[in-house]
Amino acid sequence: MGILGAPELILILVIALVIFGPSKLPEIGRSLGKALGEFKSQSNKVTEEFTEVKKEA
Repeated sequence: MGILGAPELILILVIALVIFGPSKLPEIGRSLGKALGEFKSQSNKVTEEFTEVKKEA
């Protein structure tokens, strides 16, 4: 997972909990999940378009 280990991730989670509060964290997580899903979907579309153009050429 790169340079971030378990202690670093726990520290980030604790800081996020203090800043946003426990009631906002699930909402933020859902929004982040939707954003990442949309990014992946659009990334796949671009990859498919490049593959189609490459096949045509």
